[in-house]
Amino acid sequence: MNRPNALAQRRERLVARSAAQRAALIAGIEPLLGKAAALDRIVGTLRRYSVVAGVVAGAVALFGSRKLFDLGERLLTLYLLVRRSSGSGQQLRKP
Repeated sequence: MNRPNALAQRRERLVARSAAQRAALIAGIEPLLGKAAALDRIVGTLRRYSVVAGVVAGAVALFGSRKLFDLGERLLTLYLLVRRSSGSGQQLRKP
């Protein structure tokens, strides 16, 4: 009769130790889940727009990243100037 009690107690200790290890693993992986979700969104976007991603990768290989950043900066500045000038004209027309 003593043997079944000893086995039951041993099983309870093992189950408790397993639960503690599982909780420690989940706590250790928690910070990585956000990064994995972000990476999954990026990969999903690249798959959805694979042609655009290929064109961008080709442009980076052909022109170099520094030239593309300079061009992007100029285009962004131009876009913001055009947007500001067209937006301010509409505001002046309103009574």
